[in-house]
Amino acid sequence: MYASIKHVKSSISLVQGVLLALSLIFAFVGARATLDNLSKPQFCEKDAANDAFVVAKMNHTTHTVTTLAGIQMPRLIYGTAWKKEATADLVTKAILTGFRGIDTACQPKHYQEAGVGKALANIHLQHGIPREDIFLQTKFTSINGQDPHTIPYDKNAPLPDQVRQSFAVSLRNLQTTYIDSIVLHGPYPTHAETLTVWRVFEEFFDHGQVKQLGISNTYQLTQLQQLFEDARIKPAVLQNRFHAETGYDSEIRAFCRRHGIIYQSFWTLSANPHLLRSHVMKELAEKRGCTAEQLMFRFVMDLGVAPLTGTTSELHMKQDLAVLDMAPLSAEEIASVEQLMIREYSGHQLNQ
Repeated sequence: MYASIKHVKSSISLVQGVLLALSLIFAFVGARATLDNLSKPQFCEKDAANDAFVVAKMNHTTHTVTTLAGIQMPRLIYGTAWKKEATADLVTKAILTGFRGIDTACQPKHYQEAGVGKALANIHLQHGIPREDIFLQTKFTSINGQDPHTIPYDKNAPLPDQVRQSFAVSLRNLQTTYIDSIVLHGPYPTHAETLTVWRVFEEFFDHGQVKQLGISNTYQLTQLQQLFEDARIKPAVLQNRFHAETGYDSEIRAFCRRHGIIYQSFWTLSANPHLLRSHVMKELAEKRGCTAEQLMFRFVMDLGVAPLTGTTSELHMKQDLAVLDMAPLSAEEIASVEQLMIREYSGHQLNQ
């Protein structure tokens, strides 16, 4: 009898040990799955269960991605922040070099929208490149993001009117009758305020004044989830800083993939100097005959990300555009860069 009880206890201990081992394995697999969001883009999925949203399609053989709104958006976009008086010349140079996507904002503090408009007009007149060939993205910026002396709308007006006034200024600055992509520069302190802005964006969409809507600087997944749930016209793009401090937005990017939102990255290079200087990146780049910067851009593109670049160098413009024709990274190359990102994120956490 005692032997039987002892045998039963041993069996129970064995089962408990197996269950503990399995729980650890599943925990590891779950964690790895989260990290795998960095490397497994799911571009052409459809939710068969509820016939919901078609996830954006990205073709590695093209230079554009079809967004949730059904428009073609360049996979590499030229950013115009902090260009000041050089904005028109740099945008002209970027377009003549080959860029077909321009990002700006109605925020005189950091952008010169009028310079972008001047460049587009000159490009059309002097080089015959029509407005329709350029993907133009601008932003509405709240009062908190503006210089108090250069706010482009009446700060005392109701919020919906602030949005309408800012949009009218953007159309005038950019010398255009429509915007391809209008982006909220950042969520408001309350969801109600964010949704108020979004409803005005939806008006612009309904009137054919904008082709798609987006949001920027959204680092809390719940904010994006709420907006996606309550928006009548769903966000087609999310533009965020891509760096270790936010864990490279792995959960947010996973949400974007599931719902067809294109993740646009900024500070892709400038926020990741340690990655670019690493021996791994340099070795991978050398094997491919490219720079570490090009490898980084190719890597994020292979994650389904559409990066912004704000270089002022014509050489770097050409190098950045050349990434569009580079072969996608192999699974091994992606895994190598992933490991660097994991270490960078872990190091950042330790330094908190």
